[in-house]
Amino acid sequence: MPRAPARELSPGYFTTKIKLHKALLARMDLAAAQSLPEEQVRAQLRNLIDLLIGEEQLPVNEQEQGQLVIDLQNEVLGLGPLEPLLADPAISEILVNGFDRVFVERKGRLELVGTRFNDNEHLMKVIDKIVSRVGRRIDESSPMADARLADGSRVNAVVAPVALDGPALSIRRFSVVPLRMADLIEKRALTADMAELLAGFVKAKVNIIISGGTGSGKTTLLNILSSYIPEGERIITIEDTAELQLQQSHVVRLETRTPNLEGNGEVTMRSLVKNSLRMRPDRIVLGEVRGSEVIDMLQAMNTGHDGSLTTVHANSPRDALSRLENLVGLGGVSMPVRALRQQISSGIQVIVQASRLNDGSRKITSIHEITGMEGDIITSQEIFFFERLGMSPDGAVLGRFRATGVRPKLSEKLAAYGIVLPEDLFDPDFGLDDRKGEALR
Repeated sequence: MPRAPARELSPGYFTTKIKLHKALLARMDLAAAQSLPEEQVRAQLRNLIDLLIGEEQLPVNEQEQGQLVIDLQNEVLGLGPLEPLLADPAISEILVNGFDRVFVERKGRLELVGTRFNDNEHLMKVIDKIVSRVGRRIDESSPMADARLADGSRVNAVVAPVALDGPALSIRRFSVVPLRMADLIEKRALTADMAELLAGFVKAKVNIIISGGTGSGKTTLLNILSSYIPEGERIITIEDTAELQLQQSHVVRLETRTPNLEGNGEVTMRSLVKNSLRMRPDRIVLGEVRGSEVIDMLQAMNTGHDGSLTTVHANSPRDALSRLENLVGLGGVSMPVRALRQQISSGIQVIVQASRLNDGSRKITSIHEITGMEGDIITSQEIFFFERLGMSPDGAVLGRFRATGVRPKLSEKLAAYGIVLPEDLFDPDFGLDDRKGEALR
């Protein structure tokens, strides 16, 4: 995809672009163009745009003419001004706050970029194009929508009357090539020892919840952990907006559906979880629990569907347990507190806490094992944690990953699956990075 060059555009550039776009659509046979290779269509567009500029005698210089070709190619074949940003692999998020204010995130830092749309109507057309591709709609009667791009990137859009200053669009990018555990180790999100333990948990069919705040990397970690599921197992994935990128051959992907204009046809997360139990799953991977589906998820975990994986929004492992209790209550199920906590403690075995630190880096800050009940309290023990040591002069968080010295009770289950952990893996006397010969930072 061509990258837009840095440029200073004249005040009339966008007016010229709108006029030229209308003339282009009137002259071009879009139906015929869909059957041609993209490069051939781009070449035809370039020739037609140059012809129209000459016919209309538009007042553009050579730089603006080149920019018009790129912008209009993106309008016809892609998502307009978003295309150069989507082509930049360094950008992890795109945040559009109205047609003329676009922010991007690079390396955990937000920055304002020069990208802009013609006006709010132009931005609304791009949003409609994104949303309609996945069979959803967005308008005044339904002003919020979740969607996804072809590469799996997550999209959220909000329009009037909810958005007061014009349509707002958020795109959380997904890597074209899915990240692997080695990439997280290289980025110092966790250590090789922690990765070895988590991989062992997945292979040994341990039920795992990934807890964390927005943008902490929960879905990325869920994708990576799911890659350790053995090839021969049948996996059912359930999501509000499909974004998981499982590489196994036996995967069934399910996605919720919003109601139509008449208010009918809604398919909820809970109904999909219930239905998945009739589909002979070996593993159920739930993109996120945020409502009453937590009840059916816990029942599945307690009735033979070991090795299930999901995520939840929470700031700590203990908060994750409290949130699960609250979600059951919100689902309209009235259970004695002790009975509910027994369901949670017997269904969930490990909580992995993912955090986004104030320097923009993402780390696995805690691995907790749920050990059972003492009275009415769910008991747990921390296996690994990230110890913060301060800040560097350039604002980076300094710290190290350490073991607590507790050997997980699940070690016996791992051994039954042929997974033998090194004796010193949980030794607190060694900084994990020390043992690997790496600097602590």
